[in-house]
Amino acid sequence: QVQPVESGGGLVQSGGSLRLTCKGVRAILSFFSGSTMEWYRQVPGKQRELVGTITHHGITTYADSVKDRFTISRDNSKRTMYLQMNNLKPEDTAVYYCHFPDVDIWGQGTPVTVSS
Repeated sequence: QVQPVESGGGLVQSGGSLRLTCKGVRAILSFFSGSTMEWYRQVPGKQRELVGTITHHGITTYADSVKDRFTISRDNSKRTMYLQMNNLKPEDTAVYYCHFPDVDIWGQGTPVTVSS
């Protein structure tokens, strides 16, 4: 398996929190620590949207729509990236994907549904 594995999605009420996990597997493990990684999200019928990025140094950037609510972090020893989502809103409902831009590898996605 080459794709990273996302988990942690689910159904949550507006104002709630979720933490998504993206775990590197097999072919990704060798370069995980030196990689920039990204979280994207996609609503059916719409383009995939960049949520945020974390460099191998741990520098993060975020879309304006999630700034101050979402936090990206990484644990290189565990080959894992996280997306902490707080104060969730119904418009955050989407399938969330992790992405390794240097090699253009995507995860399979994990769905997040925020009810009002």
